[in-house]
Amino acid sequence: MKWLLSLFINSVVLIVVAGYIDTFHLESLTAAIFASIILSILNVIVRPILIILTLPVTVLSLGLFLFVINAITLMITQSIMGDSFVIDGFGTAMIAAIIISILHLLIQKVILDPLTEKRNRK
Repeated sequence: MKWLLSLFINSVVLIVVAGYIDTFHLESLTAAIFASIILSILNVIVRPILIILTLPVTVLSLGLFLFVINAITLMITQSIMGDSFVIDGFGTAMIAAIIISILHLLIQKVILDPLTEKRNRK
């Protein structure tokens, strides 16, 4: 259930980013859902490998290089998706990765954490 909620939130965040960034295109809601599924699979398989390979750079940049890794996973996702998910350059992917991270943080702190805390009190 938690994975489905995560997919839904990720899909909504991708749609929001596509709405605000002109060079970040999603064809439909279905494309957003598929992009979210592919992105979650890449985050489980590819992202840890990239983090380990780039650990020295990540440490030297105080973790800011993780945004580059997130942008790389977005670019891999769009290359798998084809024309239904298009990012017009790595700079756009970087900006989108930063915005997605901020939106995920806000959703987690403002919505999900209070709901979890409320459920644990009962």
